[in-house]
Amino acid sequence: MTDATSPGTARETSLPAYLFHQGTNDSVYDYLGCHREKTENGYKTVFRTWAPNASAVALVSDFTDWEQGKPLERITEAGVWETSVETKEPLDGSFYKFAVTGRDGATRFKADPFAFQSETLNKTASIVRDISGHQWKDAKWLGKRSATVCPRQRGFKPKVTHFYSAPLNIYEVHLGSWRTENGGTTANGENYLNYREIADRLAPYVSDMGYTHVELLPVTEHPSDASWGYQVCGYYAPTSRYGDPEDFRYFVEKLHEYGIGVILDWVPAHFPKDAHGLCEFDGEPLYEYQGQDRMENGGGEDRYFDVGRPEVRSFLISNALFWLREYHADGLRIDAVSAMLYLGYGREPGEWIPSAEGTNHNPEAVAFFQKLNGAVSAEFPDALMIAEESTSWPMITKPADEGGLGFSFKWNTGWANDMFDYIATDPVHRKYVHNKLTSPMMYAFSENYILPVSHDELVHGKKSLVDKCFGEYDDKFSCMRTLLCTMMTLPGKKLLFMGTEFAQFREWDCGNQLEWFMTDYPRHVEMQRFVRAINRFYLETPALWEIDDGWDGFEWISAEERDLNIISYRRRDKKGREIVVCMNFAPVVRENYPLTVPKMGRYEEVFSTDRYEFGGKNNLNETPVRTRAEIGEDGVKRSAIEITLPALGGVIFRKQQNNSTDGGQYV
Repeated sequence: MTDATSPGTARETSLPAYLFHQGTNDSVYDYLGCHREKTENGYKTVFRTWAPNASAVALVSDFTDWEQGKPLERITEAGVWETSVETKEPLDGSFYKFAVTGRDGATRFKADPFAFQSETLNKTASIVRDISGHQWKDAKWLGKRSATVCPRQRGFKPKVTHFYSAPLNIYEVHLGSWRTENGGTTANGENYLNYREIADRLAPYVSDMGYTHVELLPVTEHPSDASWGYQVCGYYAPTSRYGDPEDFRYFVEKLHEYGIGVILDWVPAHFPKDAHGLCEFDGEPLYEYQGQDRMENGGGEDRYFDVGRPEVRSFLISNALFWLREYHADGLRIDAVSAMLYLGYGREPGEWIPSAEGTNHNPEAVAFFQKLNGAVSAEFPDALMIAEESTSWPMITKPADEGGLGFSFKWNTGWANDMFDYIATDPVHRKYVHNKLTSPMMYAFSENYILPVSHDELVHGKKSLVDKCFGEYDDKFSCMRTLLCTMMTLPGKKLLFMGTEFAQFREWDCGNQLEWFMTDYPRHVEMQRFVRAINRFYLETPALWEIDDGWDGFEWISAEERDLNIISYRRRDKKGREIVVCMNFAPVVRENYPLTVPKMGRYEEVFSTDRYEFGGKNNLNETPVRTRAEIGEDGVKRSAIEITLPALGGVIFRKQQNNSTDGGQYV
């Protein structure tokens, strides 16, 4: 065995090891961890781990001694250790850990960072699991995904192209609390549904509701339910709470069968300090930064990955590709990007050291994201990489060769916070905060945005979406419908957290299933009916998603009617076909309201938030409305229609083609 303090005697010269230490092995999980080989007499299972500061490493397990274990040999100078176990039968299902003795002489029992399956909750061992050999049956979906995200251009390349000219409507889901066994609590680690049971219920539901994708809060193995999955200890293992790796593959395949994409929440910023996890894996900082100015977050609860270290880059980038390759994920939502980009994020002055350029920016994180997104786009150009980044860091979704980070999309948390503040304001005073409705459009095309109503804003006393809305009971529902209609008709892709679609009043609680019984009550089932309808209208209306990245797809009609709490705008598709949208955030019906429209003709109301079946008062424009000429304050002649604008309601119009009344075409 090679002593950690005497480099130069290790024997390994393999290419995977060399690339790992160079930070360029993008499939290092095929090398490190636990891997089975067939032999003449049975099986050989090879175990490897990285522990450069260790003086000794041993494999402790069901099939070795749990106290002393079987020693590993150090095979690279930079700290890879290896041993193998020969058996007549496969070791699948057996439990193991690494006993890592540091230079301080203390031994720490660590789970395998590359394990494909792990115990969960209060149990922390890794599980031997061979995940090869699955025969995927989602080729049809993968073909559709490629054609949607990366459409082939025929003939000459057009002068203007629009990124992702397809609908993207995401249902954000926490698998443990969407539904549970008989509605029971999961607080004691009980009543979880299996991945297969969840898939069989979730897939038809999200398809019927008009979503294109689900986004799962982290399913990587984590010790505590209370972390919602964001404190990961097993980066290569789908959590065993809901089944084994094959069960999770069934989940993905079932969603794909229904035409639903699967986006996974991924956490490359930090990891918890649990004793069996990555924290000081070999007795000293290894996966984490070594300096106190970067090692931990402000509260000291988590350690930050040292993304400047080559082996850590290999670990993380391989992990991102692992979920795309081995589980056919359709994209990743990257958590806490801001915490990685800013050296002083969550820290007080004096607790962080500026970069060599004298700034608060972390150049190692910038390089990491560029390399990550480059690696993903090279192999999976149709995978979606989504940044949860809450600051004004520029060019998050611009290509790396233009100085950007290379993400596909960024959450527009600024829009969400402005909208939540606006709907919480008494309508009498909304004119004083009217800019919260309109100012997000000033930067709407600076990035490729997703408009999120996510789990982050519906917990910890922030209230559920319906409860954020000002007013009495019915007014809250009316206001929420108008907000969601606004979200679905503004530029940007969409995301809605589970339970919001039926206006659950109680804040989300990860230990209990959603309050599905609320759909037995009129206002809640009506809200669910409304969300289904507006989702389907969104999917069927190219003007709402073909051009999300520029002013040629959006135009204000009126952005400054602050005294009336009204905004109106036009949305346009690539063929120039338009819809006209008008939102009234005042609890007052506006009769004969003059709405400017793009062309002369007859206009029909194609959607209203105020229909009886949605819980509204049915103040509708039931017959097509003919335009009339109107002279604006600027002296310009315009076409306008007089409409009924419902209280706390929104309406959408389109011009009838050739004055037809079939409602099927618009111009």
